[in-house]
Parts: sequence; C-alpha cells; structure tokens
Amino acid sequence: MIAVENVSKSFDGGGSFAIRGVNLRVPARTFVAIVGDSGSGKTTLLKTINRLIEPNEGEVLIDGEPVCTVAPHALRRRIGYVFQGIGLFPHMSIAENIGITPRLIGWPEPQVRARIEELIELVALPRAYLTRLPAELSGGQRQRVGIARALAARPYIMLMDEPFGALDPLTRDALGTEYRRLHERMRLTTLMVTHDILEAVLLADRIVVMRAGAIVADGEPHELLSGHSDPEVRTLMDMPRRQAERVRALVEERGGE
Repeated sequence: MIAVENVSKSFDGGGSFAIRGVNLRVPARTFVAIVGDSGSGKTTLLKTINRLIEPNEGEVLIDGEPVCTVAPHALRRRIGYVFQGIGLFPHMSIAENIGITPRLIGWPEPQVRARIEELIELVALPRAYLTRLPAELSGGQRQRVGIARALAARPYIMLMDEPFGALDPLTRDALGTEYRRLHERMRLTTLMVTHDILEAVLLADRIVVMRAGAIVADGEPHELLSGHSDPEVRTLMDMPRRQAERVRALVEERGGE
C-alpha cells in the first residue's frame, strides 16, 4: 500500500536532516505506530506521505504510484489526516466541518448529508451535535469530529499525528480503542505518530521506532517487547512493563496495609 524509499528531508539546505535515508513498507490494512523522541523525524516522515512536506531525496509510492505525480490537493482528499490540534473551522457547524471535503470534490448534496449522518453515528456523537459549533464541544468530542471529517471522503489511508495526545487519560484510552475498531471495520491502513509507548503496544499491529531521523527498530509489538539489540530501543520498549510493575507493587503494598 505505502512504500517510502530512501527518503531524506533537510530544512536548511542539507546541513542537517530531519529524516535521512528512510525506507518503510506498509501493507494494506495494517496499523503502524511510529514512536521516538521529540525531533526524531516522526511527523516529517508522516507528512512526506501526503506531500505536506516534499523530500529532498527518495520517493513515496502509494499502490505503486509515486505521490509526486499526483496533485497535492487531489492526493490529500484520498488520505485522511488527523492531528492533535484538530483544526476544525470554528465558524462552521459540526455538519459543515464533516461535509467540507465531499462537497469540495463534488459529491451530490443528498450523498453528503447521508455521509455526515453516517459518520456522526460512527464516532458515537448525538445527531443533535451536528448544528453546534466546535467551541460548544469538549476536547474529546472535537477530536471525534476531526476523525469523522478525515473519514468523510472514504479514504483508505489514515495519517494520525498525536491524535489523542491532548486528551485526558480516560478519553484518550476510550477514543483510541474506538478508532482501532473503526480501522478494522473500514479496512483502513493507518500510520499513527505517538509518544505513548503503551498506546502503541495496545493499538498497533507494528511499531516503528525512530531516532535522529532514522528508523532504528521495526516489528510487531510482541517482538520488540521481547528484546532488541539496540539498548535505547530496549529501554523504550521496557517502559510499559516497568509501569505495570510499579502499579502492581503499589496495589500489593496497599493490599497489605
């Protein structure tokens, strides 16, 4: 589905690289989490796929077609994009926000309205919310609308950049689980950038670890949890286990009092 071939990007003319020589292949219907420290190149890599960033070297292909041969606006209408800031249009109703891309590409109005009603139900929001403005919704509700808007034109690829990072833990966990169900139900191919290793382990089929603009590990969660030759990757992937052990120790300590 997606092939990233020897892709590099420098923002200063070649003095330093945000990503360098990155190769990645993502089969259709796979959920891939991209993790790593701030500045490791995760978001830059994600944005080369929908041409929000143009690489200096290498190419990205979707279904074997180089994305550089597709007009950026046409490409982005085929790829859903969800990010932490959500980016809903504040002066538009929820219905108008969800329906904007189908209308831009010329869907008939009855089809647009039907898709809006389908999606508001799909992301578990009441239909009464369709007439509200984004400011009238909570952060978790706005993020649900952001997901609905990204799905509106029936894309088969979803790019997600820290989509749940600004939410409280309970909302984040619930929305992540619900998105995973949507991913499977709609047979999507998803790439999600996250700083939360536990989130990556629980949601993704595959985890890609980046450091200093390069991929240093790539495997299924159970493979990376079992160990890796890179000590920093081992430390990173041990984090969920360490957290679980601390919680278990606290429970046992309280239980013994």
